[in-house]
Amino acid sequence: MRPITLREPFRAVFYAPFYAALARGAYAKAGVDVRLLPGDQPAAVKDIVLSGDADFGWGGPMRLLLAHDADHDCPLRLFGAVVMGDPFFLVGRDANPDFHLADLATLRLGSVSEVPTPWWTLQDDIRRAGLDPDRVARVTDRSMAENVVELEKGRIDVAQLFEPFVSALERDGGGHVWHAAASRGPTSYTAFYARTDRITALRDEFAAVIRGLRDTLAWFAAAPVPEIAETIAPFFPELDRDLLERSLRRYRALGIWTTDPRFPPEALERLETAMLSAGAIRRSPGFEGLVDEAFTAAALA
Repeated sequence: MRPITLREPFRAVFYAPFYAALARGAYAKAGVDVRLLPGDQPAAVKDIVLSGDADFGWGGPMRLLLAHDADHDCPLRLFGAVVMGDPFFLVGRDANPDFHLADLATLRLGSVSEVPTPWWTLQDDIRRAGLDPDRVARVTDRSMAENVVELEKGRIDVAQLFEPFVSALERDGGGHVWHAAASRGPTSYTAFYARTDRITALRDEFAAVIRGLRDTLAWFAAAPVPEIAETIAPFFPELDRDLLERSLRRYRALGIWTTDPRFPPEALERLETAMLSAGAIRRSPGFEGLVDEAFTAAALA
């Protein structure tokens, strides 16, 4: 098997199993040399994979939903599920155990600006809670780091954040989790994807990737959190180890990671529904049009 290149969208704790697979040499043990191309622009991965500058990438299935909506002949397909739960939270300054999403009608929310999926899925949850999301007073132009400051200064009431911002606020007494988006159930957030011609040409290599991912996810589900943190710490050299462990522990307790690479159809359906209700897409090719699950099943057979 020849070496294959894998493009990363950006560095994030909720991508932990991807880093664990690389750090533990899981792909090499399965028989393939996977070389990571680091990145910091999530939207660029799709174009890099389409151009052939990377053999495959990982990222949000929403990128493929957008691509297929714009081009019905888009050759990109998903395989190898990893993050199938929403990794975002609503955090307020003070404890609020009786919070309901409909309460956002009277609150000022700092929503995620870096990527669109967190708001698309949240606005769908808000609709289901009986509130028009357009009624929410929302700050849309600040980063999560900036919204942490805004929350601490009292200029917003609640912030939409992912880890490690959440654990840092909790540890320092600056915030409390009001709502975990993962509580809605399966929602497809991250998987591998590649062009269909690459999946055919590199069938053996990608099959080895799936087997390496399977072994990693099984280990990830059972390993002590400090061991996981030690394993992936080189990917987060500036992150405090205590915060890394807190983040991993919370995410694992919420079940945002799959335990094997099979792609749950209901997770994609929930994302599709949210994007349709947000007006982000007009149509979807459906599970069969987006996910090459037969390939994953064959690789695991």
